[in-house]
Amino acid sequence: MKLKVRNFDLTAGGKHIVILNEEFAKNIGIFPMDRAVIKKGNKSLTVVVDLASVILGEGLIGTFREVWKDLKLRDGDTIEFELAEKPSSIEAIKKKINGEELNKNEIYSIVNDIVKNNLTEIELTYFVSACYMKGMSLEETYHLTKAMIDTGERLKLKRYPIMDLHSIGGVPGNRITMIIVPIIAAYGLIIPKTSSRAITSPAGTADTMEVLANVTFDINELKKIVLKTNGCIVWGGSLNLAPADDKIIKIEHPFSLDPESQMLASILAKKMAVGSTHILIDIPIGKGGKVEDIEHARHLQRQFLRLGARLNINIQTVFTSGDEPIGNGIGPALEARDVLLVLHNRGPRDLREKSLNLAANLLEMSGKVRRGKGRKIAEQILISGKALKKMREIIKAQNGNPNVNVSDISIGKYSYDFLSDRTGKVELIDNTMISYIARILGCPRDKGAGIYLHKHIDSHVKKREKLLTLYSESEGKIDKAIDILKQINPIIIK
Repeated sequence: MKLKVRNFDLTAGGKHIVILNEEFAKNIGIFPMDRAVIKKGNKSLTVVVDLASVILGEGLIGTFREVWKDLKLRDGDTIEFELAEKPSSIEAIKKKINGEELNKNEIYSIVNDIVKNNLTEIELTYFVSACYMKGMSLEETYHLTKAMIDTGERLKLKRYPIMDLHSIGGVPGNRITMIIVPIIAAYGLIIPKTSSRAITSPAGTADTMEVLANVTFDINELKKIVLKTNGCIVWGGSLNLAPADDKIIKIEHPFSLDPESQMLASILAKKMAVGSTHILIDIPIGKGGKVEDIEHARHLQRQFLRLGARLNINIQTVFTSGDEPIGNGIGPALEARDVLLVLHNRGPRDLREKSLNLAANLLEMSGKVRRGKGRKIAEQILISGKALKKMREIIKAQNGNPNVNVSDISIGKYSYDFLSDRTGKVELIDNTMISYIARILGCPRDKGAGIYLHKHIDSHVKKREKLLTLYSESEGKIDKAIDILKQINPIIIK
């Protein structure tokens, strides 16, 4: 069937969607959510059909930006339209819903269809939900990881070793990456760090680094940055590295789902796609975090080590405290300030200590530093100013201002000091509530929004002393956060 194109300058959230007139579609037996293949010349695209009663006449097809850009369609073009069969991966998804184990070919078919946008959002949601509820075996997780790597681009540096690290998250603040990367790079090791944006947290590393420099690059630009500076801190979502993972994350976001198998595959696929040979995994343990007890932490450790052995990469894990936020700032701009302060040999002691300890582990993992000597070398690099100098090189290579100072980083113009209602000692800081309030304030989209922690666990506090300062770029958002803060105090003092 031939149809004439009408382009709409609207996006469909990355999905390939077309629109037909409702009456016209009914007459030819087409229903909402049907799949079709549209062709122009020798190019074709699988799309999902939606219907409208007014905006299109008979014989017309409306295309969203994703479709007309991919097929290079113009208004008035004639395209071929035919209904398509459901992809074979649907049967594999049904199999996982029933709790059955998937084989290599079935997993590859699912991942391939995710990357090619052949699955509707509903179908992909069923797959994510099935993995969350039924779980995946180590063998399935291995094939999922490999499929994610094989369906995306790869960074080829021809260097060895290539270092990397990842924190599984759940702890606000915790911007250790932005201190560790310049330490490792200053020592002369390669560390191409791709990071995520926040899903449920106040800020991801990419959100915070974006305060200081650009984080969006293609694979060729990334290679130039790494070869020039030994390191980078960029957003992985712009690189087409394991692209299926980014599409899965979008589905997980609304319900804060994080199936273990997909978390493992997501982390290791992105690391292997940049050529990482030595990976340090930080597993914070604490109430309100992703890992609340040592048993769960040891289970994850075993899974990472087993999967690393299958993938032939050197993985080590480290357990760290996740009982409270790391650093004082929570939110992109406030966290960037903390990072610069530490690199200037000031700033939050807990952030400095955790960064040095993990940097020491990475140095020793590389085989270039003797066991037990890593901490001293990492500290020397920080104290000497070499880490700061390297960070400025990375910022410059990523098109930021290499001379940026703490005072240059602006924070939200609306603020509120939350005071203690008693004298005592801080017993608990609720990570979940801190993250929730920070997001109400506008994090991570509003870079200047966030929370500054004046006290940590075991700090002594006097009545009417500052516990938190809230910052927002919106008066309405800060008022809402204050209301919630007064109802549910995230800091317990006894």
